[in-house]
Amino acid sequence: MNRQTTHAKNNEVPRNWVQIDATDLVLGRLSTQVAMILMGKTKPEYTPHHDVGDFVVVTNCDKIKITGKKLDQKHLRRFSGHPSGQKLTSYRDAMADKPERLLENAVRRMLPKNKLGARMITKLKAYAGSEHPHTAQNPTTLELQSA
Repeated sequence: MNRQTTHAKNNEVPRNWVQIDATDLVLGRLSTQVAMILMGKTKPEYTPHHDVGDFVVVTNCDKIKITGKKLDQKHLRRFSGHPSGQKLTSYRDAMADKPERLLENAVRRMLPKNKLGARMITKLKAYAGSEHPHTAQNPTTLELQSA
């Protein structure tokens, strides 16, 4: 019986492409599933200190549901670095302007806060409409349950 633990390296694990349709899915529940796929926690070869996750293409980000009063009460914060340089954008304005930014920010906050997390977030491709330029990669469609 082999008692040695094997750690997967970055180049040893095949990278798959997954497509998720975000129509009528709740933002937080969708972003947790996407973060798990990006980190590779859905694979048996998961290694916490290596990037073994898959690429994720999320379409129809403009049809994501946000529950409660979060559209008006929550804000996206940016800071320019200058005095009084904080910019606040409500979720309602962000959904009208760039809805994929909400998903990207939610997923980014669920990934590790280091260089590894920065590398993982580059594998997320979010689009407001149903069209995306990654059809050549033949992404497999993943059906998530709506709440």
